[in-house]
Amino acid sequence: MATETETPTSKEDLRETLQSFQDGLRGAIDDRRQTLVTVGAVVGVTVVVVAYLLGRRVGRRRTTFVEIRRV
Repeated sequence: MATETETPTSKEDLRETLQSFQDGLRGAIDDRRQTLVTVGAVVGVTVVVVAYLLGRRVGRRRTTFVEIRRV
């Protein structure tokens, strides 16, 4: 219920308010984007290195040496 003392909200007021809110969000996302990309890259490289090292270890344990002798 609107009282007579309140002023009606115009489209421009809403547009300005929403635009300032959206600009604030974009600024926050842009500030954190570089950090998130860096963290993602570090995590990706770490996963690849750990998978490589674990694969080498398993490969060494399962490798069979076959000795062939000529008679």
